[in-house]
Amino acid sequence: MDQRLSPGLYIVATPIGNLGDITLRAAETLRAVAAVACEDTRVTGKLMQHLGCKQRLIRYDDHADEAARERLLALMAAEPVALVSDAGTPLISDPGYRLVREARERGIAITSLPGPCAAVMGITLSGLPSDRFLFAGFLPSKEKARGDVLGELAGVPATLVFYETAPRLLDSLGAIAQHLPGREVAVARELTKMFEECRPGTPQDLIAHYTAHPPRGEIVLMIGPPQAQTFTMGDAEAMLREELVHAKASQAAASVAKRTGLDRKELYALAMRLK
Repeated sequence: MDQRLSPGLYIVATPIGNLGDITLRAAETLRAVAAVACEDTRVTGKLMQHLGCKQRLIRYDDHADEAARERLLALMAAEPVALVSDAGTPLISDPGYRLVREARERGIAITSLPGPCAAVMGITLSGLPSDRFLFAGFLPSKEKARGDVLGELAGVPATLVFYETAPRLLDSLGAIAQHLPGREVAVARELTKMFEECRPGTPQDLIAHYTAHPPRGEIVLMIGPPQAQTFTMGDAEAMLREELVHAKASQAAASVAKRTGLDRKELYALAMRLK
């Protein structure tokens, strides 16, 4: 690779655990840029030390203000600047979207270097259908918002992929059991590291396991696509009773309609009678 890089933004994927997963092109690029924008200079500093790089590190994270972004844009208009996240591919549930968007609007050259991505690795390990999948970032931490997101995605005919933290895993598995009953689930954690695992099962199976063995590390949580199923009004009535505990009749009918494909007006009439 020619070490004289043109000015611009270089989006560089970095290892998600095992430093050996850095690509040759990524290593050469990090050695050749004028500066590296990163979430945490301490984390990226370890990778740079491993690669023998001494480039300037500039903190750029979710809390970076417009002035910090302007300084980066001015720098990359004149010199090559790399953007990395703490681990994996930048912008995939990591900072960088606004920076890339504004760089493109200003005509700054942008190059993206492919590499590790926990979401992709997780789905390849899971055994869940991978011909069509939807990556949806992190589930919300609040119970209602988490349920709303799962309800919104319930009918998507694809494997759902989320990032999750160890302290919130049991809550998310419980929400899946409640809002997406009968789905296959897989939990992948500590990817590329010594204690890597990918554990498939029902939400209840996984809740039992991780209650007995509290998880550590970063997690990819995957939910299999909905199976073709015919629902009766008897099924719908049971679902409506659950929904009506915390929702209005109209909201309950809308939620159950999404999950079952049954007529929303009929469900609303039934909900009103149950209410």
